[in-house]
Amino acid sequence: MTTQTIEQQAPVEHKPARKIPWLKIVSYTILFAVAILYIAPLFMLVNASFKGLSEFFKDPVSPVSSLNFDNYINAWERANFSQYMVNSLIYATVATAIFVMTSVFVAFAIARNLVKGSGALLTLYVVALFLPPALIPQFQLILNLGVYNTRPGYILLFLVNPIGMIILVNYIKSIPRELDESAAVDGCGYFRFVWSVVLPLIRPAVATVTVLHAIGIWNELILPTIYLTNQDFYPITRGLIVFEGQYGSDWPGLAAAVLMLMIPMLILFMLMQRYIIGGLTAGAVKG
Repeated sequence: MTTQTIEQQAPVEHKPARKIPWLKIVSYTILFAVAILYIAPLFMLVNASFKGLSEFFKDPVSPVSSLNFDNYINAWERANFSQYMVNSLIYATVATAIFVMTSVFVAFAIARNLVKGSGALLTLYVVALFLPPALIPQFQLILNLGVYNTRPGYILLFLVNPIGMIILVNYIKSIPRELDESAAVDGCGYFRFVWSVVLPLIRPAVATVTVLHAIGIWNELILPTIYLTNQDFYPITRGLIVFEGQYGSDWPGLAAAVLMLMIPMLILFMLMQRYIIGGLTAGAVKG
């Protein structure tokens, strides 16, 4: 039998048909659709900020014909950005710093059960996440303290944050208790131990809480409307109301103002984003 005959009789191996990864295709399609839902409003905001008022009312969703930066200049002057942004920076910086520093010491005591009823106290923080803000008792408290329409009174409104406390407590629980025992043997006090040992170890959680708390203060609109009547104390969000007119709002100017308003918090997020994911993940699964 010749070699050619053997080759003809040998069975031909068929490669298995390549399966189409339908699950991966569907997953990426859903992710792409969700991304479009998030990006589209931001694109419309940027697009509207470069339009004139007449061009916006003619067709608000069409791409802008030419870049016009007059809206940004007018928004900066009209919304009194220079003064209101300084006020917002003061409120966000001071309130966030006080909250983070005090919460770390409280969270450590709760995480280590150093106070009686630590579990119940943590449960109260969880319950507070689902409760509406107590505006009437809060308003009465600010009035009785004599700090209504003042910067210190407004800052007092942001010294408690349940989600921040929960993240800190759950992250601290991941720290080995052997460190506590070693510090106690060496004669390290409570405040020194928390400040020198615990705080550097929970930097991801601190960064996460800092960003979340600062963004919440920066974007707040209801509370300054209620507790601040002096224009010298207005935060930047309160200045956006000037774009609401009797015969219609200046939407291009408002879009430009909103984009300028988001820049400081965007910078803060970019500086701390390396810590945020770790802080959220540990705070969500530990405990």
